[in-house]
Amino acid sequence: MKIRYFDNAATTNLKEQVLTEMFPYLTNSYGNASAMYTIGRQAKKAIENARTKVSEIINSDPKEIYFTSCGSESDNMALKGFAYANREKGKHIITSKIEHHAILETCQTLERQGYEVTYLNVDNEGIVDLNELINSIRSDTILISVMFANNEIGTIQPIYEISKIVKSKNITFHTDAVQAIGNVPIDVQKMGIDMLSMSAHKLHGPKGVGALYIRKGIEVEKFLNGGHQERNKRAGTENVAGIVGLGEACRLANRNLKYHMDYLKKLRDYYFKKVSEEISDVKINGSIEKRLPGNANVSFKNVDAQELLFKLDEVGICASSGSACNTGEQEPSHVLTAIGLTSDEASGALRTTFGEDNTIDDIEYLVDNLKKFTKSIDN
Repeated sequence: MKIRYFDNAATTNLKEQVLTEMFPYLTNSYGNASAMYTIGRQAKKAIENARTKVSEIINSDPKEIYFTSCGSESDNMALKGFAYANREKGKHIITSKIEHHAILETCQTLERQGYEVTYLNVDNEGIVDLNELINSIRSDTILISVMFANNEIGTIQPIYEISKIVKSKNITFHTDAVQAIGNVPIDVQKMGIDMLSMSAHKLHGPKGVGALYIRKGIEVEKFLNGGHQERNKRAGTENVAGIVGLGEACRLANRNLKYHMDYLKKLRDYYFKKVSEEISDVKINGSIEKRLPGNANVSFKNVDAQELLFKLDEVGICASSGSACNTGEQEPSHVLTAIGLTSDEASGALRTTFGEDNTIDDIEYLVDNLKKFTKSIDN
């Protein structure tokens, strides 16, 4: 049975070109990047080459890129590291109600340590209220963290407008761009972003590696103690092969960005059209225009998305009822609740996130099976 994969927001396949770049550092060039002998120096050079490739996709200085184990670690490092390093300046942080759990739970941890956090509301498309943001800023506000694009509904935030507000108040701005990197253009200089989180496995790189951009001059307390790797910001022997993979994934994504965006938008819009025509009582969740090109989140009336997923899996379709991090939770998605969906609408929400390997024929197959299964579940 052919597998049709529609869950690229959860993870992506590892591109062959990425694996090819990684392979030498899994075999013969296995040296520790801190060592002075030849294969150690080779590893160090490979890391710095990757750092340059990662910096180019966001238009930063390579020295502003710090490698981590994943997007969640990058989020933790950004929020905790900054909060701890700047506690004397204030203990108030602002974020949104629809952030990834890596942000929300980090904020909750900081709250238990005496920090105060304001959680901004969003409208029915998932966009933060800029007036509420302005009114939430206090004299002791030190950090504002708003995700670039949402992992469940794909809504893209007005990052430039947010950064203008933040900069006018001389506050530091972080964005979780895990879903956005490789899917939309990002320029940290033009957009006024001070810190940015990313993860390799969301753009056809390997799992277990991510990066955090920190603008020069931003003080962040060391996240892991031990050695002096990553310019003494994160201890631990570097995952050389993984870092090389992230660098190559960024290079490929940067080179192919326009084609990637156009092709995924074509698939997404075709899916929205077909599913709305073929199935009654469907609701598209999130913004239509301000949306990641490959993200489609749709609620089906009187349908349990968990049951629907099992049926889709039986015919070779991989999709999601929300973010992969929420699988198994009984409560409705915090994102869907925040944009005003009822419990029934949230429980009937299916997230499909398309990739370049998908075709129009795949979309036809998906909609045909959705039409069949939503009827059977509804009955």
